[in-house]
Amino acid sequence: MASTDQQAPQQHTPLPGDGLDAARMPGHWLLARLGKRVLRPGGVELTEWMLDALGVDPEDRVVELAAGLGATARLTLSRRPASYTAVDREAAAVAALSVLAGPGPTEVRAVQSDAADTGLPDGDATVVYGEAMLTMQPYPAKRRIVREARRLLATSTGRYAIHELCLLPDCLDPALADRITADLQHAIHVGARPLTPSGWSELLALEGFTVTAQKTAPMALLEPRQLIADEGLIPALRIAARALRNPAALRRMLHLRRVFRRHSAHLGAISLLAVPTPTHA
Repeated sequence: MASTDQQAPQQHTPLPGDGLDAARMPGHWLLARLGKRVLRPGGVELTEWMLDALGVDPEDRVVELAAGLGATARLTLSRRPASYTAVDREAAAVAALSVLAGPGPTEVRAVQSDAADTGLPDGDATVVYGEAMLTMQPYPAKRRIVREARRLLATSTGRYAIHELCLLPDCLDPALADRITADLQHAIHVGARPLTPSGWSELLALEGFTVTAQKTAPMALLEPRQLIADEGLIPALRIAARALRNPAALRRMLHLRRVFRRHSAHLGAISLLAVPTPTHA
C-alpha cells in the first residue's frame, strides 16, 4: 500500500519528544523521530476498515481525538467531510495538523486540548474516533475519554470508533495479561494497558455506546512487510537507515519488536464501531 505521508510535516516542524534522549522517550515518539508516520497498532489497513465502517461522507462533522502526526487525518480528509477537527495535547502535533488541507471544501481546524476534556460544544460531531491512545491510559481515564466522545456526538446520527491494542483471547489468564502489560510498559516507556475484545466492548457500553462492528488484526507494527505496507518502500528504508545511524534508537526499536514478537499469540490490534445507545424515557 502506498504511503499516507504525501503531505507530511516539513523537517523544520518540531516533533513530540524533541530534546529527549532516545533511550528514555516514549516508544511512539521515538518511532516518529525516526520518520514513522503510521503509529496505529493495526496499520493503515485497520484504519481504512475503521473509516469505511464509520462511513465518513460530505455531510459529516468529524472529530479525531489524539490526532498525532496526521496520517489518519489525511485519509479522513480524502473523504471530504463537511468539517474535520483534530484534537491533541501536544503543541508540535497541533502545529503540524493546523496546516492540513483536504481536496474538497472541508473546514479544517486543530485544537490543543486533552481528549478527556476537549472544550468543544455538546453534539458538535457526527463522527468521533481515536486511535492508539486509550491503550495508554489507566482505566478511569479511558472512561473519561469515551464519555467525552459520547458528549461530542449528535445522538441521532453519531458514530464512534476506536483502534487500539488488544489482549487475546477473552479468556486470557490474568497473570499472563499482567506479564504482557508489564513488558509493554517497560518497552514503550508509557503505561500501556490494553484490554481484551470483550473488555473494550464493556468499556464502550459503560459510557453509553452499543458496539455494532468489530475487527481484529495482527500487531505487526515493526515487521518489515507491515512497515513497507504502511509507509511505502522508500520511507521504510529511510526509517531503517536513521535507526542504524543511531545506536540508542536502534536498540529501542529492536527491543520493541522483540516484545511484540514474544507476545504475538496474545497481542493484537482491534477496531470497534459503536453508536450511542438509545435512551428510553
